[in-house]
Amino acid sequence: MRKTFICSLVILALCTATFARGKDKEKRLKTAEPNPAFDKVVDGVIAREAENEKALRSYTPIVETYIQKMTLDDVVGARPIGDEYFLSRVGYSKVVDDRSMLASMGMSKKMIKEARKKVTHSFGFRPEGFASQAILDSRSFDRAHYEFEFVGREFVGDLRCLMIDVTPKEHSGNGRFIGRIWVEDKDLNIVRFDGTYIPQRRDGLYLHFNTWRLNMQPGIWLPAYIYSEESDLHTGLRKHLRFKAETRLWAYNVGREHEQSTFTQVVVDTNEKVADQSDEKHDQTPIAAQRSWEREAEDNALDRMERGGILAKRGDVDQVLTTVLNNLIITNNLSIDPEVRARVLLTTPVESFAVGHTIVLSRGLLDVLPDEANLAGVLAGELAHIVLGHTIDTKYAFDDRLIFSDEATLRRMQFTRNPLEQAEADKKALEILQNSPYKDKLDSIGLFLRQLQERSTVLTHLVQARIGNPMLLKDNQLRLSPLLAQAPKIEPTKLDQIAALQLGGRIKVDPWNNHIELTKAKPTPVLHTSEKMPLELTPVYPYLTRYGTAPAVQPATAPPTTRPDDAAPAAETPAATPAEPAKPQPEAAKTSSVESTQL
Repeated sequence: MRKTFICSLVILALCTATFARGKDKEKRLKTAEPNPAFDKVVDGVIAREAENEKALRSYTPIVETYIQKMTLDDVVGARPIGDEYFLSRVGYSKVVDDRSMLASMGMSKKMIKEARKKVTHSFGFRPEGFASQAILDSRSFDRAHYEFEFVGREFVGDLRCLMIDVTPKEHSGNGRFIGRIWVEDKDLNIVRFDGTYIPQRRDGLYLHFNTWRLNMQPGIWLPAYIYSEESDLHTGLRKHLRFKAETRLWAYNVGREHEQSTFTQVVVDTNEKVADQSDEKHDQTPIAAQRSWEREAEDNALDRMERGGILAKRGDVDQVLTTVLNNLIITNNLSIDPEVRARVLLTTPVESFAVGHTIVLSRGLLDVLPDEANLAGVLAGELAHIVLGHTIDTKYAFDDRLIFSDEATLRRMQFTRNPLEQAEADKKALEILQNSPYKDKLDSIGLFLRQLQERSTVLTHLVQARIGNPMLLKDNQLRLSPLLAQAPKIEPTKLDQIAALQLGGRIKVDPWNNHIELTKAKPTPVLHTSEKMPLELTPVYPYLTRYGTAPAVQPATAPPTTRPDDAAPAAETPAATPAEPAKPQPEAAKTSSVESTQL
């Protein structure tokens, strides 16, 4: 009882200090001279914010939050000690309607988790709380509830912005934003805001966050990235938490574009105008028919994942992956029909899988691979399944099996391999690599695998595959594990040893239509061991532009849990705290020289 009382006093003291600062600022603002020009700007900002919030409420983007719990370290500054992962379709119409896309936890596991939290007074994160950070104020962002103070100007990307500090007025209600907003000076849209909500709720904690918007369509600025971080968060009972989290929003117009492309009128062609476009004018042979059936299942599965918003649109990144694939195929003299393709899964967990003859790598995996040789190693692992004839489950050739909600995609579609197939593929992949242009860089692949294995015990959600094959198998065994023998040991203080990159640094996603591209920024030299950060999250700083001046780039159904009159906390307090209720590769290609990619 005494510990609970002390915890409540700490939170009350924090809230009192925040309000005290707010009162001082309010007095300062009241004594300031009237500024009609700034008042006009504020009125414009308020009007535009109402329009952007209205636009957001008409969409249901995919919202992904990845959290890394950190601790201080004498050698590298800070290192992860745990992680959490959420993936949902989120509606913003009236409340934050968070519909998880992940497999639900079984009742027994859920009961055990809740019991453990009560016993250990552990701290939990709420996915709807992170999703709420996309909204500045869900009720009334206006002069009646906020004070505005001009701070200065700065460029954010191509945009010249006004910086304005925003403070809620006294007695303005719960869940009000306090912090700074960046307003582009042409149309007065808020393009960035960072701060938190106050006052704190008794059933949860508001966290600090930094939200970025992109100009995805003319006149529409929608949230794309949210970075949250706490360096000393008091969670009750003398416990403190250090963490960093990144929330990404995408697939704003995916699915909707399919609806918009429906027929506006029915056109019936005469028989004379209709012709079969295929080259062959006869029935397929049994073997060709089997290949066609498998390809149909493959195409159906890929199309469903794309319409569900988790698979990127076809584009230039696929071609980069295909170039490396062709390097492996050519040098190993492989004959594959139909041709091998490559696609990108938009999620963070590191995983890969083959859907028939299409190899899929996750965005998170592509982000952290340090070089082209490591990319070749992952692709070889999946190419081996294709070479060995490990086919797709042709149930996906029946379209009725793909009629389900977008939220159910990861639960209804799985492309994992059994242990026997995986062992065979690993052996074949090593053979492919030994005959490839990357045979002299296998130690680099082994180094990446060693880094992944070293952090797999704490980054369990990062290495957990959601739809395909994990890099780390059961019993902490790695795919391509023989490469560990020739890999050097991890040396955190050796600045030129880069075993793995940070998350978010290679693939840029257009949140409107899910097109992707490789980043064009030059690598930043590592100057200190604390900057190596393998497999870690970092803050987000997208280069902002207006629509049309450059491509827009990045970087079980749950009931609504947000109150209509309050923002959702991103973290729940411990239970002890009082709570309120390849067609064959062309011969010319087989004899061509090996190409290199931009990785």
